[in-house]
Amino acid sequence: MASSFYRSRPDGTFDALPTTGSPWGPDSQHGGPPAALLTRALEALPEAAGRVLGRVTLELLGPVPLGPLSVSAQVERAGRSVALVSATLVDVARDRPVARATGWLFPELETGAGEVGPPPSAGPSEGVPHDRPQGWHGGYLDAVEWRWLRGAVGEPGPALVWMHPRPLLVDDEPWTPATLVMACVDSASGASSVLDPASWAFQNTELTVHLLRPPVGEWLCLDARTTLGPGSVGLATSDVYDEQGLVARSAQALLVARRR
Repeated sequence: MASSFYRSRPDGTFDALPTTGSPWGPDSQHGGPPAALLTRALEALPEAAGRVLGRVTLELLGPVPLGPLSVSAQVERAGRSVALVSATLVDVARDRPVARATGWLFPELETGAGEVGPPPSAGPSEGVPHDRPQGWHGGYLDAVEWRWLRGAVGEPGPALVWMHPRPLLVDDEPWTPATLVMACVDSASGASSVLDPASWAFQNTELTVHLLRPPVGEWLCLDARTTLGPGSVGLATSDVYDEQGLVARSAQALLVARRR
């Protein structure tokens, strides 16, 4: 298995490795790695120095292919306290954007009004692994270590699961807290799916994450649930924890449609 999700190229672009592969097919990526790669670009802007991301929104403009990708980032709104930044992911082969992210940068403070905790009811060592369902592709699913406390991939209903991405994001760079969160939270819709994927498609068009604080450690826990509307719209949400307590909350709008 490759040791990262992406390999950097001399021209500044990135090769998406098989570890990014979607569970729905080998030709496109799971949403987690692209979300993390865009977040990496936001954090690399000079305006991010001394600041943390308080909110990141990912817009998926189409399938993100396995292949060469370029990333660019810019400041949308500068400010002394907060700043709005954005990044775009481009499919190099087709020269078209496939995903965008916007983020709000907040001042990095050592102390604040709130407190950390309480911790989750059980840690990663108390979760159990489950085999991925038959017919689901590996790639990202096999690159992440999963420890389930409630539910399972392919088991309908809410889920409580610890996640640990075994590859690094790019080459041998260590994860940052924000990129680690973004690499995991797109899994909320799959972990808590309530429909049979053989009969229904439930594709997320976006992902919005509000980060209360940087997580500590290599494991994150998703407390995920999916709610269906009476039409084509669904909503997947999650509370995200490290072993000390709540880190973030996420929401994804889902396009729900019966397969033909």
